[in-house]
Amino acid sequence: MSSVSAVTDATFATEVLASDVPVVIDFWAEWCGPCRQMAPIVEELATELDGKVTFVKVDVDENPATARSFGIRSIPTFAVVRDGEVVHQFAGSRPKAAFRKEVERVL
Repeated sequence: MSSVSAVTDATFATEVLASDVPVVIDFWAEWCGPCRQMAPIVEELATELDGKVTFVKVDVDENPATARSFGIRSIPTFAVVRDGEVVHQFAGSRPKAAFRKEVERVL
């Protein structure tokens, strides 16, 4: 079972903004090669950092309102939300160690 749940425009507020722990949002789309490349890395870190941070995915094609509210212009883009506020945002695929470093900067 995936440890990364899908979030929609409808569930975003309750699953992300109201979360007790920081949330890493993976803005992606099915057709995006770099997004598919990052998926296993996101899954691995979701398992490794379980309890410290929650990972969610937002399909930008199916949830345009959420993507628009974050100003997403390219994917994959990742945003870290803590206490309802974006504390870090970065784009592009990267090796697991570099991705982990980006996430841990704000934990």
